[in-house]
Amino acid sequence: MTSPRKPHLTLGTLPVAPPVVLAPMAGITNVAFRQLCREHGAGVYVCEMVMTRALVERNEKTLRMVTFAGDERPRSLQLYGVDPQTVRKAVEMIAAEDLADHIDMNFGCPVPRVTRKGGGAALPYKRKLFAQIVEAAVQAATPAGIPVTVKMRIGIDDDHHTFLEAGRLAQEAGATWVALHGRTAAQRYSGEADWTAIKELKETLQIPVLGNGDIWEADDALRMVTETGADGVVVGRGCLGRPWLFADLAAAFSGRTERKLPTLGEVTATMRRHAELLASWLGTERDGVVDFRKHVAWYLKGFPVGGDIRRALAMSSSLSELDEYFARLDPDAPFPTDTLGKPRGRTNSPGKVSLPYGWLEDRDDDTVPTGAEMEDSGG
Repeated sequence: MTSPRKPHLTLGTLPVAPPVVLAPMAGITNVAFRQLCREHGAGVYVCEMVMTRALVERNEKTLRMVTFAGDERPRSLQLYGVDPQTVRKAVEMIAAEDLADHIDMNFGCPVPRVTRKGGGAALPYKRKLFAQIVEAAVQAATPAGIPVTVKMRIGIDDDHHTFLEAGRLAQEAGATWVALHGRTAAQRYSGEADWTAIKELKETLQIPVLGNGDIWEADDALRMVTETGADGVVVGRGCLGRPWLFADLAAAFSGRTERKLPTLGEVTATMRRHAELLASWLGTERDGVVDFRKHVAWYLKGFPVGGDIRRALAMSSSLSELDEYFARLDPDAPFPTDTLGKPRGRTNSPGKVSLPYGWLEDRDDDTVPTGAEMEDSGG
């Protein structure tokens, strides 16, 4: 077996080994989930995307979202913004108050409520505005020694690719690395990711390029690095209900072949730990267990668990309830290997991207869309 290429990735002065980044996922990558993932492996774990305006205005929900564990390093925070001045203020606030060690800029979100305001995956089309935003973030972060990275998609749709030009602009603005999800905004989470775009971007830039899209198993990460030359990988949906994927990734990048195939008993122990961490973060056991409900189906995917117990677990409100239903399961049930390599989490159909009126008419128009920063959003 050929030994995997071992990319040498750094974030500022910090080595990133293995070269793995947890992608921000709304409602998922809170401090509890990140801690759980860190207990299984190493890498960079990015918090949920937060809106620059909400951060500057000290929105209570947003401030809770940028909570980090005491031993969490680097503290990675992803920002979404459309106005360069607001982005600058947000980054200055982060630097002045020591809120994070790393800032990732979101230019990849395909969600309509984001793109219809010109944000996320829609924004790189406006090249001047995109460059101004990245420059503002880098200029505000540099005095504090905070590296700024960029996450983006191939483009709006197949007729409007932006990734090569946006990558060059991000590099010129001083971004530490660029991560590319190999889908357009129009694809959303459908179909297959185009890894050839990641390879093309890697061949174009001098700064590191990370690849994202369809990494369901650790061996997918090795294959992506081999096929594209990427300097690292970004993992999103593949770790849903499987935080031990980060142990597999650490093993893979170290050249080891062992992979985690936990029994149902080991999985329920991880589920219990996840719910406990959520309860600790949210302040009450009930709130933690209720928030945990969304994870039940992911953890139990493929296991021989009846619909009645699945429904009961997904309606539980206390740790004792979880324990009661866990006790009814066969702890020795083997991991369902037929689920390996299969998509997890959101899968949907491609669709037309919601954009501000006239957005595609002039790529050099750097006007901030009216109302783009006014939505009171915690992410």
